[in-house]
Amino acid sequence: MSELNPFRIAQQQFDESAEHLGLDDGLRAFLRHPQREYHVTLPVRMDDGKFRCFHGYRVQYNSARGPTKGGLRWHADETIDTVRALAAWMTWKTAVVDIPLGGGKGGITCNPKELSQGEQERLARAYIRAVARILGVTKDVPAPDVYTNPQIMAWMMDEYETINGESHPGVITGKPLTLGGSKGRMDATARGGVYCTREAGRHLDIDWDAASYAVQGFGNAGQFGATLHRELLGKSRFIAASDSRGGVYCAGGMDPEALVRHKKDTGSVGGFPGSEPISNADLLELDVDVLYPSALENVITADNANKIKARIVCELANGPTTPEADKILHDKGVTVLPDFLANAGGVTVSYFEQVQNTYNYYWDLDVVHDRLDRKMTEAFEAVWARCEREKVHMRLAAYLVAVERVAQAVRDRGWL
Repeated sequence: MSELNPFRIAQQQFDESAEHLGLDDGLRAFLRHPQREYHVTLPVRMDDGKFRCFHGYRVQYNSARGPTKGGLRWHADETIDTVRALAAWMTWKTAVVDIPLGGGKGGITCNPKELSQGEQERLARAYIRAVARILGVTKDVPAPDVYTNPQIMAWMMDEYETINGESHPGVITGKPLTLGGSKGRMDATARGGVYCTREAGRHLDIDWDAASYAVQGFGNAGQFGATLHRELLGKSRFIAASDSRGGVYCAGGMDPEALVRHKKDTGSVGGFPGSEPISNADLLELDVDVLYPSALENVITADNANKIKARIVCELANGPTTPEADKILHDKGVTVLPDFLANAGGVTVSYFEQVQNTYNYYWDLDVVHDRLDRKMTEAFEAVWARCEREKVHMRLAAYLVAVERVAQAVRDRGWL
């Protein structure tokens, strides 16, 4: 459906903020589209000896505030419009947390679950060979995203260094610790979201020990969201979780650590002892204090927004709520912590990784957590203050903060 095209949604969200800010037509036109995008075809020798061609993308949306930065997704349904949207959101994300980077994103259309480890390595290296000339610590820095991980980042960094003949650890973030990765990177996306949830709860007077929460999408971010909420916010009841194979519900609460172990052992949350099945649709509509959408785009739409009962929706996924749903949720009094604020912890610690790589000195875990907490808290407070002052919903407030910063950088450079 055209209305669920992620890039059209990203542009619609931008247009609303541009109108509110009174940006001139030229600046609006510039910021509505990527500065650069690349399409590549990747021939990869499969384990059976035959070649298969994969299609890949890299979008450098805007570099006014610094080198572009953004993840690389491997997904069977990956499209250029998805990558464009994510690159746009990354531009606003780096701006809202006020780190000196622009926004980028990459993707390969593939099903990694069907690829052997050897095929994954050859695909990772083929991608870097195709785009190496446009990457670099002063150009564009990829990171892990959906179905990519530290091992894939390690292969990519190694291929880049092989091509250039020298060490460049900062060209890729999300690497293993042995190759210059940062402590605290694995759970940073969820940790940043929980910090934002904590701050929202403070404003909304939520008693965390009496609260409940649910996680839609029990992948990396969702699992860390479930465990960190309990660790950082108190004894909230974790009552539901879902993944691509089903969902589980327990009114009395579940142990998030035990559910993580169960999924690791069985491959799904389904069948967790003491729980009952629940559909993904029903999970979204549970009466909870916090809902963490942690899967893919467009799960909260105009069709189900009126049924959302959560007090806080913390978007650990990118683009889970459509613009029409945003308005409905705002009218209902639901506080939505928008994706490019709530899940900005990942890119923030990726930035910390770049900094550590650059001066070859690495921080202790408590230093990473403390600096991430400060960054996320400052960003949340800036957005909350704008929300209160302008009387707009949180996503628009976050856009106003971010777009204003990027627009000013464009003006200061003299581009427009």
